[in-house]
Amino acid sequence: MTITDIHRVYFIGIGGIGMSALARYFKFIGKEVAGYDKTETPLTDDLSSHGISVHYEDNLALVPGHFLNAEETLVVYTPAVKNSHKEYQYFLKNHFIIKKRSEVLGLITKDSFCFAVAGTHGKTTTSSILAHLLKETGTPLTAFLGGISEDFNSNFLLEGTDYSVVEADEFDRSFLRLSPNVACITSMDADHLDIYGDAEELNKSFLEFVDRIKPGGKLFVRNGLPLEGITYGIEDDSDYCIRNIKVEHGAYIFDLGTPEKTYSGVKFNKPGRHNLLNGLVAFAMAIQAGSPPYRLAEALSTFKGVQRRFTYRVKNEDFVFIDDYAHHPTEIDAVFDAISEMHPNKKVLAVFQPHLYSRTRDFGDDFAKSLSRFPSVVLLEIYPAREEPISGIDSAWLMEKMTNSYKKIINKSELVSEIKSQNPEVLVMMGAGDIGLEIIKVKKELEYAR
Repeated sequence: MTITDIHRVYFIGIGGIGMSALARYFKFIGKEVAGYDKTETPLTDDLSSHGISVHYEDNLALVPGHFLNAEETLVVYTPAVKNSHKEYQYFLKNHFIIKKRSEVLGLITKDSFCFAVAGTHGKTTTSSILAHLLKETGTPLTAFLGGISEDFNSNFLLEGTDYSVVEADEFDRSFLRLSPNVACITSMDADHLDIYGDAEELNKSFLEFVDRIKPGGKLFVRNGLPLEGITYGIEDDSDYCIRNIKVEHGAYIFDLGTPEKTYSGVKFNKPGRHNLLNGLVAFAMAIQAGSPPYRLAEALSTFKGVQRRFTYRVKNEDFVFIDDYAHHPTEIDAVFDAISEMHPNKKVLAVFQPHLYSRTRDFGDDFAKSLSRFPSVVLLEIYPAREEPISGIDSAWLMEKMTNSYKKIINKSELVSEIKSQNPEVLVMMGAGDIGLEIIKVKKELEYAR
């Protein structure tokens, strides 16, 4: 199948961040697009505003009739959709062409010069920086992002089709559908053990991904990972290296070393050493498109960020409110380190919503250790996403392991009153579930109170 063979595309799970980017792509190139999702969100509202039909009940009668032609409709589904889904079963039994999101990404990008960003953390920020750098230097690209770029106000960018930027997602081994020209691996921390079983199997999957890089292609790896490639790091002997870091007015100023030259006084506005690394590898990858390095260094200073990746919802002298997608112990550590560096000696309150029963169970001790670095933590109940509850695994189980001077479990309805009673100088809300929908409510209430 080629893209030209497709007349209509139907998405099961159209509201997902990756799925909605694909939906926007197909709509943009003139295909008819429709889909189902279980929940109405700002993302699905945005799709509807662009003429894409979206419904929220698993009911075949709600699928537009002309999408029921198996010869002209491609069905795309997310792995989060259960096998019992009625619409999915209909398409399966009636021999529609059904593909996972990752397969479709592979189909779209196979004829372009493909940049793929892999790793258990940092994919969305790195790919967003890469897309920003390439756009700023005039590269004709299409980008499919796992978050809303604040530079484009979108998770999708279409500036041309010669180059493509995609996230190579290790979940469900999706990245093994891609064949990139240039790839990076930001991290290989254990995750998705419900899929892989153990860290060794996850590492094997990364090695398989490396083998899928096209002949003559390049691999960039964070220094210290057990892989051969072009290395990048901070204050070390990497091929691409950041040195002499200073913090000025909430931004990093540093020297950026490449195998050919060092660029001094480079500026980057996103807090956190992890984000510095993301920016560095995006810079190194963008050079492979022929972009002038000095222009890329300039463009790093204008990157605005990605929604829910250390996003400042409020930032003033007496109160800072940070919103972050962190849902793994390593990510929570990175958020803590960034707050400590940018806002030292402040009274900090962390609100965290665990994501998935299996992840909470598998990394319970690590979550407790990371969360215990904050003096005060408020937990919401676990966001189940695709999972059924696991006996004995809940937020109370996690909290028992934590050693904070203040720790508490609350309902979402209690969030504002709890935050007000704590009166923090820095508030950070973290998680990958529906906590993101609470951010706007909390900000509005706190601004009203102040």
